[in-house]
Amino acid sequence: MSESPHEKDPELENQSLPVESGVDESLVEAPPVHPLVAFNDADLAGLLKRAVWVTLAMGAIADLVIGLGMGWRNAVLFAVGAGISALSILEWGRLIKLFNASLDQGKTPRGAWLVVGLFLVRLMIFAGVIYGSLKCFQGSPIVLVCGLALALVGLVWEALRLLRG
Repeated sequence: MSESPHEKDPELENQSLPVESGVDESLVEAPPVHPLVAFNDADLAGLLKRAVWVTLAMGAIADLVIGLGMGWRNAVLFAVGAGISALSILEWGRLIKLFNASLDQGKTPRGAWLVVGLFLVRLMIFAGVIYGSLKCFQGSPIVLVCGLALALVGLVWEALRLLRG
């Protein structure tokens, strides 16, 4: 039977060949490490802080444009949505910190129920603020939703920055 050139010879696989390249191994650079490989809790905290600032900056710029183009009522609704977006990123950061501490220690840290309870209370406060701003300012709900979506835009922005290296 003739062997195809793509099949490996089992006898050759077990033989080790001496490596004598003549190149000093201390001069050979290690391959670059992707930022996600060395990503830790401190990097996550930094990413979330930058995402909050990106969200606030984009919210301020877009709010000025909306205020000039669509009126002050819609600008206020967008600002409410952008503010809730920025605060939501901070809240999720606290919750992630709690879960990471729980995973690192193998048990639930003290005060975990308090953190989760306050998270839920803040969500109810955010819901009340959204309802009140829609009733009070009577602007476009779409503008408010766009403001709320800024958190996602800010997080995607920072994630893409991280992936680019």
